[in-house]
Amino acid sequence: MSAPKFKTLDVRPLLAQGNEPIALIRARANALMPGQGLTVIAPFLPAPLIELLKSEGFQSTMERCTDGSWSVNFWRE
Repeated sequence: MSAPKFKTLDVRPLLAQGNEPIALIRARANALMPGQGLTVIAPFLPAPLIELLKSEGFQSTMERCTDGSWSVNFWRE
């Protein structure tokens, strides 16, 4: 199987406006087709989100960006 193709969702603007992005993230994650993944860009490591999606069958990898934000990739095997 080839590597997933990732769609990016930067939630930093939503969080800066005081909005909670969890519903949007879950909607995007649940809409993924086989071979697709979702990259979430956040100003902090979204540990609760990672655990939640893991419990729903998602794999994840995370990386600290040079600006201090976090890039987290989610996909289903």
